[in-house]
Amino acid sequence: MGELFLYRLTRLQAVAVAPVGRLCQARYGVSRREWRLIVVLARHGPVLSSELADLAQLDRARTSRIVTTLVDLELAAREVIPSDRRQAKVSLTDKGRALHDEFLPVVVELNRQLLLALEPEEVAQLDGLMDRLAERAKANLAALDLPKQRRSRPVRR
Repeated sequence: MGELFLYRLTRLQAVAVAPVGRLCQARYGVSRREWRLIVVLARHGPVLSSELADLAQLDRARTSRIVTTLVDLELAAREVIPSDRRQAKVSLTDKGRALHDEFLPVVVELNRQLLLALEPEEVAQLDGLMDRLAERAKANLAALDLPKQRRSRPVRR
């Protein structure tokens, strides 16, 4: 490979998701990360904020800021847990669910259009390869044996 695989993968991801981000922002005033949380909430919600961060693969501080934005936009609701006021369950509002239900078919179509570059058997093969790469990436991360990040320092992504 002439270029590093992860670099090529990052470039592909950036160009492939750009239409989703642009359409979501233009039509609904919602960023790509906000859309990601809407999708996670539609599939898994209501969930604790910490669970939402894990499911969306975002750090907790960023997730909290995005949830605040979604609440301000009336797309999500935050319910504090009475037994632990530091915890809150997050769920989609009717408005958030409507946005999800309206925009998801657009995202599905964008995915379909992208995969038209491949033959059906190549799509199946790619799916299997991506599963294998994801498992290997998890194993690589687990093998690093690094200390947990300190919470007092901002996480750079």
